[in-house]
Amino acid sequence: MTGLLIHSVSEFSDLILEALRLADARDVVEIGAEYGGMSALLAEHCNARGGQLTSIDPAPKREFLDWVAANPNVRHVAKPSLDALGELDAADAWIVDGDHNWYTVYHELRQIEAISRRAGKPVLVFLHDVGWSCGRRDMYYAPAQIPAAYRHPHSFDAGAMLDRPVLVEGRGFRGAGLAAFANMAGGARNGVMTAIDDFLAEELAQGREFGFAEIPPCSALE
Repeated sequence: MTGLLIHSVSEFSDLILEALRLADARDVVEIGAEYGGMSALLAEHCNARGGQLTSIDPAPKREFLDWVAANPNVRHVAKPSLDALGELDAADAWIVDGDHNWYTVYHELRQIEAISRRAGKPVLVFLHDVGWSCGRRDMYYAPAQIPAAYRHPHSFDAGAMLDRPVLVEGRGFRGAGLAAFANMAGGARNGVMTAIDDFLAEELAQGREFGFAEIPPCSALE
């Protein structure tokens, strides 16, 4: 039995690393490390160019922490992204794969844009989970950290299904108790892609344009 590890941004590493090479990106900030599979590839890219990888994750897996301990040139910031970004200088590129909900992603983009604008740098951001199941449905690793006004009713137990906007008890794609999904897909301020849409629309209204490309995954669950 084989399958694609669809939750890992490292599945897109060939595309991301080539884009970083073309952009001559030296310093990269990664939001969301987990086991560190993508982190190791990004660190290799940065080291080869005399840059640095900064990885933001408040609770990565032990494998990542062991790897960081053996790689002192990698900076690990053990804070939620919205707290950590205020401490960072501008980077050449940003990999966003942290908490997959509207509030977090929208404000990550807002902070990244502000940091880059102050430094006079272009904004180059790679975002994961822009499609199903988090594109139009919030997911929360720590629901209590999301302000109530932006937090949708949610469940740790029910699962998302492709053909239904409402979660289904005991079925579907679930967070295995580690993450909660919004009970309903769609609507305002719900999901990663909605956060991107809102950010881009606001920037366009201010006379600033960003290029955006969505790369659909080719994946299967078996």
